[in-house]
Amino acid sequence: GCFECCIKCLGGIPYASLIATILLYAGVALFCGCGHEALSGTVNILQTYFEMTRSAADVIDVFTMIDIFKYVIYGVAAAFFVYGILLMVEGFFTTGAIKDLYGDFKITTCGRCVSAWFIMLTYIFMLAWLGVTAFTSLPVYMYFNLWTICRNATVVDGANLCLDLRQYGIVTIGEEKKVCTSSESFVKMCDSNELNMTFHLFIVALAGAGAAVIAMVHYLMVLSANWAYVKDACRMQKYEDIKSKEEQELHDIHSTRSKERLNAYT
Repeated sequence: GCFECCIKCLGGIPYASLIATILLYAGVALFCGCGHEALSGTVNILQTYFEMTRSAADVIDVFTMIDIFKYVIYGVAAAFFVYGILLMVEGFFTTGAIKDLYGDFKITTCGRCVSAWFIMLTYIFMLAWLGVTAFTSLPVYMYFNLWTICRNATVVDGANLCLDLRQYGIVTIGEEKKVCTSSESFVKMCDSNELNMTFHLFIVALAGAGAAVIAMVHYLMVLSANWAYVKDACRMQKYEDIKSKEEQELHDIHSTRSKERLNAYT
């Protein structure tokens, strides 16, 4: 009895949704955790080596944007934690164990609408994560350029290479915030572990965003299969109802004729 119960429980687990949920949580955790720490490291680099300070007035500068991105990360982590749970619940409600427990009618009528709604939401979230992945690649590109300048400065002696923040839109054209290989701050920045760590954190955050995109695609396949499953179940239910109704009518006709024959005989 215990073995059969365990087999029944294992058979009711939506493994495809479980794999997609694990991949989604892993991707979101990497993106949010590493992205938050990378943004904090970016603030320290800008303040220490580029000598940038926060604006005293109510002006949206790069530090304000970084704070906004951090709050967005908090919201993304909370939202997709809840969304992953909802998708897992939807996966459970389309398995055979739940179907046997609640019956065909509730699963086919409610599950079909829920699956279609989740397909639309997941498709929108997949497009959003594609945008997040493309946006996360920008700081990776910027830090790659900075890391390349540091490497070239050590390889090529006497080369005067500079990194100007104006070309990335971080500061306005009127502000001149740049570091060159001839400055002491540039040498300290290249020798520090903070630059290397922030660069790799952004790479891991980019990988996490890519994993979230793959999870969304996986969810789309799972939800599409679930929607087709409940659609076929609904059609099968209608067929069974029509068949049962016809059998009942034939039984009633047969019973009526039998009674007529019996009355005629008596």
